[in-house]
Amino acid sequence: MRLRIVTPLAVVVDEDGVLAVRAEDSSGGFGVLPDHADFLTSLIPSVVSWKRADASRLYCAVRRGVFSVRGGDEVAIATREAVVGDDLATLDRTVLARFHADLDAERSERVDAARLQLAAIRQIMRHLRRDGHGGGFA
Repeated sequence: MRLRIVTPLAVVVDEDGVLAVRAEDSSGGFGVLPDHADFLTSLIPSVVSWKRADASRLYCAVRRGVFSVRGGDEVAIATREAVVGDDLATLDRTVLARFHADLDAERSERVDAARLQLAAIRQIMRHLRRDGHGGGFA
């Protein structure tokens, strides 16, 4: 199989001769072998691993992404951020921790933005009611 992992800025992995790929989506971990049916799923922040023909394994931490299998031998992952390594423990500890912290910060920013929007809408409604224009819509 051929495995490609791409970010908006780079092709991180482009490797032929991959024997198996493991990844994780919201339903849990899964594996893909050659001649797999066409497949599409959304990845969670996790570590993707693959086995080479020489029996070695490589790993890539991904910050969410889209995982697809096409034609039984083309595996592609499109992700916002990817870090390749040969040491699973380091990727798991440091990189995934950073990815999860970034996701928590993004969630917090979205909540803050929603609060600001709601406050602005309330302010507009108060202004309209004061001016006597808060009635029905034309």
